[in-house]
This record gives sequence, structure tokens and C-alpha cells, in this order.
Amino acid sequence: MVDVHPRSGNTPPYDPLPEAAARRIVDAALAILRETGVQFDADPELLDLFAGAGCDVSAAGLVKFDADCVRAALDSVAKSVTLWNRAGTESIEIRDGNTCFFPGMTAIRVIDWTTGETRASCREDLATIARVGDALPEIDGVCVPCKIVEHSNLQGEIEEFAVLAANTSKPLEYLCESDAALEAAIEMAAALRGGAERLAEKPYFLHGVTPLPLCYAKCHSDQILRAVRSGVPLAVGTVNIGGASTPISIAGNLAHALATDLAALVLGQLVRRGSFCIGCSDVGFMDPASGGLGGFSQSWLAEQAVGQICRLLGIPSLTGMAGRNRAARFDDTAIADLTASMLHTFHSRPATCDYLGLVEGGLTYSLHALLFCHDLIGMLRSLWRGIRVDDETLAVDVVRAVGPRGNYLAQPHTVAHCREELWQSRYLRRPPRAPGERVGVSERIAADLREILATHRPEPLDASSRARLRAILELRGAAPVV
Repeated sequence: MVDVHPRSGNTPPYDPLPEAAARRIVDAALAILRETGVQFDADPELLDLFAGAGCDVSAAGLVKFDADCVRAALDSVAKSVTLWNRAGTESIEIRDGNTCFFPGMTAIRVIDWTTGETRASCREDLATIARVGDALPEIDGVCVPCKIVEHSNLQGEIEEFAVLAANTSKPLEYLCESDAALEAAIEMAAALRGGAERLAEKPYFLHGVTPLPLCYAKCHSDQILRAVRSGVPLAVGTVNIGGASTPISIAGNLAHALATDLAALVLGQLVRRGSFCIGCSDVGFMDPASGGLGGFSQSWLAEQAVGQICRLLGIPSLTGMAGRNRAARFDDTAIADLTASMLHTFHSRPATCDYLGLVEGGLTYSLHALLFCHDLIGMLRSLWRGIRVDDETLAVDVVRAVGPRGNYLAQPHTVAHCREELWQSRYLRRPPRAPGERVGVSERIAADLREILATHRPEPLDASSRARLRAILELRGAAPVV
């Protein structure tokens, strides 16, 4: 099992709110759940679950939640989950205080790494990004970084899981719109793990469910039911757009998002107490000038507040938004934007950060952006380690021996510790070069990318696993992509 301690942090996250204000936001979310409620499709099984827990349930599917029901669910929900690699031999831990990084997610275009042109993403792009993510040591798992656009249907979603499983041995993050696709993904994961019980014991993937604000369609509630019953951990969240789908104010938007998240958390606990079903709604804001998404400062401040509120509630925050930017391609603007957003993560300290490599606001995927984000993860983890303070690092004896105006270059203490606290950035430092030669960040990333694509081969699926996946794909009418 991988030791997760180096990925944990000694430095505390930043709390932007007085505790009383954070509690007011929680109380406002509970008031929304109690007085306004959450709309579900009128599925009898689902509504019976809520009614049995004492919720106010209408025949049309509007569910109003008592605060005691919500607090009971918060008490019983799993506060962490361990995700295992394909072989079940190494793991990562999703929990508060430990940030895991994933490339993605669900872009519909890519910047072709050979031509530089932007085009619709395809199956081979998904496989390539997964292989690159597999090669990068600071990347903890791989999600669905881009869609198979030519198969934007049930079979395409099923193929996406198989492509990921075939091209990386790391843990996965999956999401889909169809419950049938999730059923197939669970079947494939169980086949790789050696059975449904072993999959529940060692989960292979974190599943994402994406409802609308305060509204769960049947395809979303069905996925929650299926995943929880199968022991698959869940991240459930919407994308709030303040001023459009939610209140424009930061506090109002936060309360609205939290209400949507808590509804899923309650449902997960009604299906199986102790399951990992945690909200992950992103808090965004409408730009009043254009009508599109805007407000970097509001979004980043809101993300910090989400982290604080989650810590207050004792659950991990799955809302890391760093790693995506609005530049059209990987250029100087993207470098500045990505650097700022990744540095922001130092303060917000989410449990997952799974947008690495996205440009054009998430519509397009750039492998150059992914490699740059990977470099910055190293910086974050060096910062999170904090500062070692003891007799050895204070070095008072060394200073006494050297004296004033001394030279520490040849001191054994310098030799022993010169690399201990140094972040060796690959792209944000000046590399050795010939006189007059100018090699920029993009050129160095391109060279590294060519090297990875030419030399890295993920651990292959064995013949029996490949045969089992192909049989499942054939049964579901999907392409034999493994």
C-alpha cells in the first residue's frame, strides 16, 4: 500500500469565515432543505426511502428534509475512502487534509499534440491522456479527461471506462449520464478485481454524479442507489451559476450548493449507513457583462469557504477547481492562470483536485497544460510539508562554529540538507543551455511529452482480464476497445 503521508500536509488550510458565519451558511442550507425542499423524479422506491426517514414527501417528488435527518446522516457518513489501483496492490486516500490530483474532466475537444490544432476528442485521445497520467508520478488517479465525441451515447460512456482501465493502472474517477453505463462500469471493475465483494472491499473508482441545483433526475438518483449498494464511493455535485441558477451572492450561492449536496448525502445514508457519498458542488458566478461564467475571486473565495464548511461538518471537500483556465490554448495567459489557480489550492486544501489540463473553461483538453500542472503539484506538496524546526535545522551549533561573516558552502550541514527543502521545478527555473539558445516553457513541455508518448507503457491488462472486459463490452453493444 502506498504511504499517503507524503501527500498529506502539516500546514493548515485557510478559513475565510468567522466560525459563526460558517454556521449561518449551514443553517441556511438546512432551512432551504426544510422549507423549499429538493425535487426528485417521482420514483416510488426513492420516495418510500425518504418517507420512511420522516421526510415530507409529495406525490410529485418534492422532498423536504428535517434537520435531525440531515444531522443523523452527517454522523453516519464515511469521512474518508481508500481507492485502490487496478491490481489492488497500491492505494490513495480521499480524506480531509490529503489532496489527490486527477487529470480531467469531460472535455469535448483536445489540442492535438502533433499539429497544435483544436478538434473534437476521440477514443485515442482518451487513451493517450490516460497513458500520460499513468506516467506522471504526482498524478494520483485518472478520471474521464475527455469524451469519445463520435460515440456520445450509452455505448460511448461504457467504452470510456474500458479505455481508462486499459491505459492506466492507477485508481479511476468515472462519471456518466446513464445508470446503465454505471452498471457496466461496476461489472467491469468487479471483473478486474475478482468479484463484487472484493470490489466493495477495495474500491477501484470514485463515481461522480451531476444533478441540477436542488433537482435530481431519475438517472442521477438511480446512480446513487446503484453505487451505494455496490460499495462504490460517490462524489455528488452540481455546478451552481450565481445569478442564473442560484443566488448571485457568495453566501447565498454557498447555502444553495450545500443544500443540494446534503440531499445526496442523506440519500446515500438511507440506502446504506456508513457509505461514502459526499457532495462536491462547484460554486460559480455569472458575469453580468457577458452572461457567461466569471468571477475568479468570488469562485476562489467560495471554494475556500466550502472547505471550511466541510471541515466544520467533519467531511472532506471534493471541490478543487484548480488546473483549468479560460485561455483558448496553452500559452502565456494559460501559464499565468494555471499558476494562480494551483497556488490557490495551497489555501483551500480540497481532498480532490480533478480539473488538471483543461483550457477554454473546461471545453478543451491540453496535455501541455497537464504537464505544467503536474510540475506545480510538486510545488504544492513541498509547501504543504511545512517547515521542520529542531536542533538540526535551526543549526545554532553550525552558526557558532562558523562565526560572523562565515561561509557555509563547504559545511557538512549544507551538504546534508541542501536538497531537503528545495523544490526542483522542471519548468519554472532556467535550465542549462548553450549561449544564445532560448528554450521556453512550452518547448520544454513539448519535449517531455514526446518522451513520455514514445517510451511510457502502462502495465498491460492480462489476457484473462482483457477477455472479461471484451465480453462485457460485446454484451452491452460497445466497441471492443481493449
